[in-house]
Amino acid sequence: MLGYQVISVIIHLQDDDEADTVGCCTLKVENVTLLPPNKLQFDFLGKDSIRYFNTVEVELPVYKVIGQFRTGKKDGDELFGQLDTSKLNAHLKELMPGLTAKVFRTYNASFSLDELLNKETKDGNLAEKAAVYQRANKEVAIICNYQRSVSKSHGAQMSRLSEKMDELKVALLGLCLLMAKKGKPPLKDADGKTKKNMAPEVLEKKIAQTNAKIEKMELDMKIKEDLKTVALGTSKINYCDPRIIVSWCKRHEVPIEKIFNKSLLAKFAWAMDVDPSFRF
Repeated sequence: MLGYQVISVIIHLQDDDEADTVGCCTLKVENVTLLPPNKLQFDFLGKDSIRYFNTVEVELPVYKVIGQFRTGKKDGDELFGQLDTSKLNAHLKELMPGLTAKVFRTYNASFSLDELLNKETKDGNLAEKAAVYQRANKEVAIICNYQRSVSKSHGAQMSRLSEKMDELKVALLGLCLLMAKKGKPPLKDADGKTKKNMAPEVLEKKIAQTNAKIEKMELDMKIKEDLKTVALGTSKINYCDPRIIVSWCKRHEVPIEKIFNKSLLAKFAWAMDVDPSFRF
């Protein structure tokens, strides 16, 4: 059990062969700090040279064992000097036939996605439901430590969205002013011609449509900002059971095309007939 607890602490740390990056089997003493009474602070460069910095509370026996691994070693020494991925997977198979690091990650990612989707999804419109999926997928990516640096185009993209938002708000203000002037003499344009008045019901419809666009854009901007340092594709493609997503889409009337692009629809064709009641 103790061996399993130690592995479960480090199993989500990404193995990587890039220079100056480390993973669960190549952690150095300097990458793990003991914080009394029972916390471990991880600080290292992982996949794509993205910094992983996290503090984890562990069982006291695990804390003590990590301390023993550090004893007599310098910062640059490997924490688990005699461990490699082959030995790690061999140990996992002793705990359960067929269990490997990837199987562990797949289970944890899928279980977490299923729990988050079913806990967080409420009644709402399509955009709100899609946002629930994006947040759940983000949490799973964080669990798997799929991070990325902020793209160079992020700032420009957010600026364009802000400009569109300003345009929508100006349009909404104009519509509200027109609604407020109903019953007053019709306005005239620059040429002195009388403008054609819109019926109140038409104005109300346009105001409602514009408000809906503003709400959707606000939601899109928030999601884009929240996800700027998270790589969502890897966990969705390689670690999450697609039946979870397909069944969730069926239960909540979300078009699967909102979640899977054409290539993923083809890749996961085998999952499309899953029953809406499926739970991982």
